[in-house]
Amino acid sequence: MTHFARFACALAALVLISPAFADTRHDEAAKVLDTRYKLVLELVRHTPTYTPPVASRALAYLGVASYEAVASGSEHMQTLAGQLNAFTTPPQREAGAYDDAVILEATLAAMTHDFFGNTGPTGQHAMESMDAKLGVDAANGLPDDVVARSVDYGEALAAHIFDWSKGDGGAVIDNMGFPRSYSVGKDPGRWLPTSKIVQQQAPLLPDWGKNRPFAMPTGATCALPPPPDYSEDKASDFYKAADEVYQTSFKLTDDQKSVARFWSDDAMLTFTPPGHWISILNEIANVKAMPLDQHVDALARLGTAMADAFIGCWRDKYEFDVIRPISYIKKVIDPKWEPLLNTPPFPEYPSGHSDQSAAAATVLTQLFGDDFAFDDQTPTPDGTPQRSFKSFWAAADEAAMSRLYGGIHFRPAIENGQAQGRCIAAFTTALITLK
Repeated sequence: MTHFARFACALAALVLISPAFADTRHDEAAKVLDTRYKLVLELVRHTPTYTPPVASRALAYLGVASYEAVASGSEHMQTLAGQLNAFTTPPQREAGAYDDAVILEATLAAMTHDFFGNTGPTGQHAMESMDAKLGVDAANGLPDDVVARSVDYGEALAAHIFDWSKGDGGAVIDNMGFPRSYSVGKDPGRWLPTSKIVQQQAPLLPDWGKNRPFAMPTGATCALPPPPDYSEDKASDFYKAADEVYQTSFKLTDDQKSVARFWSDDAMLTFTPPGHWISILNEIANVKAMPLDQHVDALARLGTAMADAFIGCWRDKYEFDVIRPISYIKKVIDPKWEPLLNTPPFPEYPSGHSDQSAAAATVLTQLFGDDFAFDDQTPTPDGTPQRSFKSFWAAADEAAMSRLYGGIHFRPAIENGQAQGRCIAAFTTALITLK
């Protein structure tokens, strides 16, 4: 069976079997949310333009849409309009009866088509099949006027949020996100291409850090200090950081190799790093049978924090334009050295995994507590076993260190990336969602 055939079968199963939550408190709207997000994560994995920053953007808007769909009919939830940058008051429900499940399905169906319109034929078929199945299920037993009113409202809400998204700077991805013309820095210590692929002789999404953030004021709000000065002197901090990566690569335990592979989260093979954390949240929501309002609140906070983390991280990546370990080590230490993982095609400092994982841990710790233990069952291409964690910070720390184990980041990029993620997430945790 081909890769895409397996994908089609998996998505067909999602359409035919709406997963049941363990607790009877979870209603049809919760089932819609759970099933829709399963499809979205598969689409992230199979849509060519969905590199990690692009995935984080889509997941943030989907989270806000989910939240606003539920908040629009709640007496205790407050809109995020006026709190998120440039987000104006969404459409309001007018007189008449509405149904949350139908609204949520109509909203997420429209948003999924909006953000994944460039996916392939298999993804297009999966979206159409799910539209038909979930639309019927959500409307089952409801009066026609309630269904029509709810669908109209959900589609109007999705249109409002999609229109908002168009002005953020990240709506158009040309050439898979790689500039068609780009001048690589000539000074020592600047980023150099690490792939032989012609397209990747320019780095990914160099202007992403200029995008409009969601909750933090600007991409420069949590700007980092410079990394260690470039040097080839063995006594320098830069050389020592590179030598740590080099020496570590020869001493990796089997568990450390599993850690590197588990958190690799490569585009087109996995849910990507932001999708990985969304997967963690949704698994917890299933296990805990989270009330719908709490689940959508968590999705909105987690999505916007990670999207902002990628904007801040990408701004500093191109501000400092730091060489990758593979380029430095081959030049200065060992020309035959190879890292465990493939090096991504963009500058080194700070670490995106460290940045967005710290942002995710900040949000999830606020929601669930300091010592919330969980199993991470996010699938990996090579079937790396699930991992268990005593807290969200334990997972975030492991995700961050996985990049050193993989040979693709220096320690300063990891530690400062985590600091930046914490700073950025504070703007999301400060959002007011209860009246």
